[in-house]
Parts: sequence; C-alpha cells; structure tokens
Amino acid sequence: MKLGYPAINQALACRCSGTFRLASFSEERMTETITANLACLRRVLAWNTEHRLMFFRITSNLVPFASHPVSAGYDWRGRFAGELADIGAYVRAHGVRISLHPGQFVVLNSPSEATYASSVAELVYHAELLDALGLDRTHKVQIHLGGRHGDAERSMEVFAERYAALPEAVRERLVIENDERDASLAECLRLHAAVGVPVLFDTLHHSIRNDGETELRGLDLAAATWGPADGTPMVDYSTQDPARRPGAHAVTLDVEHFRSFVRRLRRRDVDVMLEIKNKEASALQARVVLDELGTVER
Repeated sequence: MKLGYPAINQALACRCSGTFRLASFSEERMTETITANLACLRRVLAWNTEHRLMFFRITSNLVPFASHPVSAGYDWRGRFAGELADIGAYVRAHGVRISLHPGQFVVLNSPSEATYASSVAELVYHAELLDALGLDRTHKVQIHLGGRHGDAERSMEVFAERYAALPEAVRERLVIENDERDASLAECLRLHAAVGVPVLFDTLHHSIRNDGETELRGLDLAAATWGPADGTPMVDYSTQDPARRPGAHAVTLDVEHFRSFVRRLRRRDVDVMLEIKNKEASALQARVVLDELGTVER
C-alpha cells in the first residue's frame, strides 16, 4: 500500500499551484511561475519520501493556463524538459506514485461543445504532463462522470462515446470515480463494461450513494476493473465532515475509522489517497496507523 494526500503540503512555505490573472499573461510571467511551482513540487516530493508518504496528487495548476488558447505558443514542455525529467527521475527512483484530478469544469459529456472541447484540451494537458515527467500509465488522471444533463442514460452514452474518441495517450491515463451525484459505483462499472475505463473507488461517496454493495464489495468490484498495465488500484478515502453537506470531506483524520478500514482490507493491495482537509497532517497520522498494523509497503 502507498499512502498519500492531494496537492498541497501545508507544512512547507511554498505552493505548487502558483498562478496569476489571465489578463497578466506573458511568457516571462509563465516562466517565473512554472519555475517556482516545479521547485516547490520537488520540495514536497522530498518531504513526502522522507515521511514515507509515497502517493501524491499533483495540482492541475502546476502549469497555469496550459490548456487555454492564450498559452498555445508557449512551449512549457520544451522550456522545462530538464526540470520535468529530473522530477520524474526522482519519482521513479523512490517508487512514488502520482495522480492528477482536474476540476469540475472538465465535463466530457457536456451538452456544450465549448465545454467539451475545453475538457478534452485539459485532459490532453494532464496526460502531457505525466508524459513529460517520463511516468508510465500507472500514474493516473481521475475524473467524475460530470453530470446527468436531464437524461441519465444519454449522459452515460455520450461519456462513453467521447471517452472512446479521446487520444490514446489520454485514455490510457484516465480513470473514473464514483460519486453521490452523477454516477454511483454501479454506473461507473457500466461505463467500464462499455469502454474499459478503470474505476477508482471513493469510500465517502459510496457511503452516501450506493446500490447495496458493502464498502469492501464495492472496492473489490472497482479493483477488478484495473488491468496489469494500470498498476495497483487507487482508492480515495475520507469520512464525512459532520458540520457540512453530505459528501464534504472531514477536516482531520478519524484515526479509529481509518484503523478499522485498514484492518478490513485484509491484505488487499490498494493505494490510498486521503482526501482529508488538513492534508499531510492527517497523512502522518495515517502513516502511524499503517506502521502499527504492520501494513506492507511496496
């Protein structure tokens, strides 16, 4: 099992997601911002490996406006080829696993052609980033179904059609996540059956919306959609924030709940992304639990 957290390390005085207003775009501003973001990412990865947190979700804003037409003439892959290769070499050498999770504006089945086109462009950027890092297809990009748009069946059909039309470099990276609004686990499994997209199991979303599957049964069904080339199945873990709407992630790790979750896994090999608001602080607590239980690391 690899354990990780998403996007931001709050213990470090840097962020990988520096950006600027679109109206302020210039090649100089882009270069300065990406340079700082990559330097911070290198620090975060070093901190993570020091603390044995070997799974990390990179921010989608590592390269600001990468999929926007304004940056069409800016060759970020060429300008930062050396830095990206060095980071990728570090990831491979230390056995770190990387994922990305584009924002909710990525809607493959959107009835808006403009939204669909921008969604594809954003997914292409995410795949290009992982390619530029020199990482294989076990490093994934996860998305949600993206909406029902008044017709649940048709929305799934459109998603399947558009998924099949994506460039191969995107398809081999993409996984779809169950949630409590747009696609239950059962619906995600239907999409897998139709087009082969792996399903990433989210524990919190499944606890809110399911079709009667227990958590472990759901996890097993999702894990079975991952082929050998996809790597170890990924799982998003969280508990409900009691002060917020259903589906809101907890602020801090419920240590006993997590301990019970790990015990119930019974040697199942999954990589766990902790979607807990206080990020690495909870990840460190979870790391202690794994050590107490003698969980095997890869």
